[in-house]
Amino acid sequence: MIINLCFHGIGTIEREREVGEARYWVTEERFLRILDEARESPKVRLSFDDGNRSDVDVAFPALRERGLRASFFALAGRLDDPASLAASDLRDLRKGGMVIGSHGWTHAPLRGLDEQEARRELVDARTALAEASNGTIEEAALPLGQYDRQLLGRLRRTGYQTVYTSDRLPARPNAWLQARYSVTAGDTVASIRSVITHRLGVRDVRNLLATGAKRMR
Repeated sequence: MIINLCFHGIGTIEREREVGEARYWVTEERFLRILDEARESPKVRLSFDDGNRSDVDVAFPALRERGLRASFFALAGRLDDPASLAASDLRDLRKGGMVIGSHGWTHAPLRGLDEQEARRELVDARTALAEASNGTIEEAALPLGQYDRQLLGRLRRTGYQTVYTSDRLPARPNAWLQARYSVTAGDTVASIRSVITHRLGVRDVRNLLATGAKRMR
């Protein structure tokens, strides 16, 4: 089994675009310490959601210094936003050995979309990000972690090879649907070490049951 760790923002958030967003930002010092902890375990995989500037200003140099790779899930609708990754940043990340994936167009939950909305978030966003980054987009991360059986079917038909959730569970290395642990402002090196090393417990069983329910509804 592997542990997928997901970061959203590094440093101090200047403006929340969504209520509660600040909870998912970690200080640069803590991020670097967590990264060093993650580097010690071969079963840890790293990803970054939302396409914030800190991905390229802080995370990218830190990853290269440590010889680490990660997936960066950008938002197609924010490519012209100065607080977000631009097309040139996506190209730099890709040239540096990182994977570029789709986080949709608007960061809207993908569950329950009509056909037109789904096309924009799943297809048009993928096309825009592929053009911006000069490469294929084969991975997707679900905004806010929301999904159901219909959405998973749409993602499969669209051709995504790997889809990431926020289900806070270990994952099988080659599974199409990959659960992740989102790192929050309240996390420490110790709490992340616990995530990496712990064995499945009661809370994990509850998460497994909840995940199963999502896939069936």
